[in-house]
Amino acid sequence: MTLQRPVAPDPYDYLPKAGSFRVTSEDVRHGEPMDRRFTQDGENTSPQLAWDGAPDGTASFVLTCFDPDAPTGSGFWHWVVVDLPADVTALAGGSGAADDSLPGGFHVAGDAGSPAYVGPAPPEGDHVHRYMFVVHAVDVPSLGVDASVRPAVVGFNLAFHTLARAVITPTYQR
Repeated sequence: MTLQRPVAPDPYDYLPKAGSFRVTSEDVRHGEPMDRRFTQDGENTSPQLAWDGAPDGTASFVLTCFDPDAPTGSGFWHWVVVDLPADVTALAGGSGAADDSLPGGFHVAGDAGSPAYVGPAPPEGDHVHRYMFVVHAVDVPSLGVDASVRPAVVGFNLAFHTLARAVITPTYQR
């Protein structure tokens, strides 16, 4: 059995067009390997993220971390935070631990089943995986979902309410 397969496309290329703004991090860099401490091979803690330049009309934010390269046919959701208040423009490292570590909003369980950040753990020897940390500027203060939904339901609702996206994509490989 081999995991050899083509590189998955950028899933945001297949969604309704949205504006863009900027996300930065003290901990991860776009296109560069992620430090082990943010993975399941290390401390499994979420990285620090900050954003600016969200468009007028932004009423809240949704943050997601998605691995389009997981050998599942549907990628793998590592982190989903919904209904961050519009005045929140950063998350400290470790904010993915639980809802009480967030400055508002709540976690939705990702594909590992945990309502918290779950760091990368790609299969040994697989090609480089991309981890798309995306801050979605949303035009409503509440996306209208609760913590019981799956990430795909969050994504479906985002299709109707996303004004802009800010993306930073570090990588990881075992």
